[in-house]
Amino acid sequence: MLQELLCRHKDVLMILPYVAIVQEKISGLSSFGIELGFFVEEYAGSKGKFPPIKRREKKSLYIATIEKGHGLVNSLIETGRISSLGLVVVDELHMIGEGSRGAVLEMTLAKILYTSKTTQIIGMSATLNNVEDLQKFLQAEYYTDQFRPVELKEYLKINDAIYEVDSKAENGITFSRLLNYKYSDTLKKMDPDRLVALVTEVIPNYSCLVFCPTKKNCENVAEMICKFLSKEYLKHREKEKQELIKNLKNINSGNLCPILKRTLPLGIAYHHSGLTSDEKKLLEVAYSTGVLCLLTCTSTLAAGVNLPARRVILRAPYVAKEFLKRNQYKQMIGRAGRAGIDSTGESILILQEKDKQQVLELISRPLENCYSHLVQEPSKGIQTLFLSLIGLKIATNLGDIYHFMSGTFLGVQQKILLKEKSLWEITVESLRYLTEKGLLQKDTILTENGLIQKDVICKSEEEFQYSFHITKLGKASFKGTIDLAYCDILYKDLKKGLEGLVLESLLHLIYLTTPYDMASQCDPDWMIYFRQFNQLSPAEQNAANLIGVSENYIGKKASGQAIKKKVDKDIINRLYLSFVLYTLLKETNIWRVSEKFNMPRGYIQNLLTAAATFSSCVLHFCEELEEFWVYKALLVELTKKLTYCVKAELIPLMEVTGVLEGRAKQLYNAGYKSLTHLANANPEVLIKTIDHLSRRQAKQIVSSAKMLLHEKADALQEEVEELLRLPSDFPGVVASPIEKA
Repeated sequence: MLQELLCRHKDVLMILPYVAIVQEKISGLSSFGIELGFFVEEYAGSKGKFPPIKRREKKSLYIATIEKGHGLVNSLIETGRISSLGLVVVDELHMIGEGSRGAVLEMTLAKILYTSKTTQIIGMSATLNNVEDLQKFLQAEYYTDQFRPVELKEYLKINDAIYEVDSKAENGITFSRLLNYKYSDTLKKMDPDRLVALVTEVIPNYSCLVFCPTKKNCENVAEMICKFLSKEYLKHREKEKQELIKNLKNINSGNLCPILKRTLPLGIAYHHSGLTSDEKKLLEVAYSTGVLCLLTCTSTLAAGVNLPARRVILRAPYVAKEFLKRNQYKQMIGRAGRAGIDSTGESILILQEKDKQQVLELISRPLENCYSHLVQEPSKGIQTLFLSLIGLKIATNLGDIYHFMSGTFLGVQQKILLKEKSLWEITVESLRYLTEKGLLQKDTILTENGLIQKDVICKSEEEFQYSFHITKLGKASFKGTIDLAYCDILYKDLKKGLEGLVLESLLHLIYLTTPYDMASQCDPDWMIYFRQFNQLSPAEQNAANLIGVSENYIGKKASGQAIKKKVDKDIINRLYLSFVLYTLLKETNIWRVSEKFNMPRGYIQNLLTAAATFSSCVLHFCEELEEFWVYKALLVELTKKLTYCVKAELIPLMEVTGVLEGRAKQLYNAGYKSLTHLANANPEVLIKTIDHLSRRQAKQIVSSAKMLLHEKADALQEEVEELLRLPSDFPGVVASPIEKA
């Protein structure tokens, strides 16, 4: 990466799977950028500028999520700047085979390969099997290595016996030892899997992760272990644990989860999506510095931020109710062993006798194959791809589109994946669907035989020449990266909003930016819904009526009455989620909103992040359609409110990567009220004035603030020079901008 940025003077794109990892990398690499003279730019959530600012002096390292990376590549192709990208690094490349996100990653890489012959792609993964297919797709060399900085030993636990995984043994395992721990009858009932025995062999002096099948199980296991630990555990780093509890209360307006209140004094916490980002961040830092010695967590932690452990325990060979896949197993046990700290790492999978055969197969079989997902969900895959190919003018006729498809991961795997229809048939059908939906228009072209009007599926020369162009609605959907399953509903909702948009409160506007996919998964509590509805002002009730939800309907649902009238459940659910977001923006206290709606606070925060991202998408959608000009200014402000959801004075501080609400409040109260204040702060002074801030964190905050300040200053400088530059189409003699100035 540094070679591309500093020696070849090219930009670099790094694609990572999750927002948290993007932010971790931004924090870690900003200091390199400051010292070596390149920009580090964040593309995650609603952050990121399209197209990116064109910089003449310094080059940029873009660190992006899968979705934002796709948007970035699209904007570079559209502005003719894709060749400025020297290198693309994809971490966790196996995600190309995971649902609609995999389809987006495949589209991104296929476009880069097709439009730029000078951009190098490097993909990394520890859990890939059918590498040959990916090699063919990426036209790549393959490098593999079994090196691991810390040795990993794998064990299975059946009853009280522990077996070591040994590929040379007859059935793949050899007996290692019996668990030696005195269990009372009470403890045997409470802890039939002997988890307490396994964790107390390593904690508190070493760290331990316990992977559990469900979120509820994480909480229960954390509490159960704490019940049987001796009081000696309370003394281990007691002062720092009290500091952690104090900080958790500070970021949550005095609130603390009752389970964490009981487990934290013993150095134990749970970690799953029910926690807020602020809470996770504090717990992760406490764990990585040894203040906490044990986390009970769900499988998502295995693919998220880097939190290694001396011992990793898998509570059961299940994720929810699904039996563990080899890839998931490898990801989880891969957390065992901390480079530079431990000489060895170990994993223990706890299993029941009934699962023994399946587990023996699990530990010996190869990793699962990776398959293209372009045709699994067409509206998020192949249809979106075709719309962008035509919108970006990468390929506009049937022959070129089919040629492009032949070079995709799907094209490579078509013989395996496409049994009922050929790639040609799927291509023609998808284009026909987009045309019928009004997103594309077919051009009639003149050939020697006259106008082509037929629409048959055959590979004739004439058929290959069929040409398409994108419609205004198609361009808006493509620019806004709107799921094509919802683009016509969004258009109708925005159109209907123009007839009577209620602006006395934010509710109506929030409804228009509440994500459709989250509404379809929502299950409202009707009593809460009715109570919230009754608290609406007359203007807000008017907005609800315009949307199509009546108080009468909600009242009947709350009282359990049968309703004969047919209603659109998605509209009802979407308004319910809008109430959650609206209440959150008014109160900015996630705990109160969590209690009010009886929802996990982590879910509410995910809803807020999704709404901020979707609001940004709707803004780009509206920018392409003149009739929606009125929404533009409104959505700019709403996106900002949804992104930060804090008092206005904290927003400049929260623009800095890694500064969440709790930390922003601390900094603001200590007198650091702007980006400039933070960029010029002394890390040593920060450590003394801000509670629970490590030296590493302080340095990262200052580096990230400096980087952001430099980026903004450079963008303004570019703007000044652009204003003073003589236009290329200026008539007559060409003069330098300096002379003109």
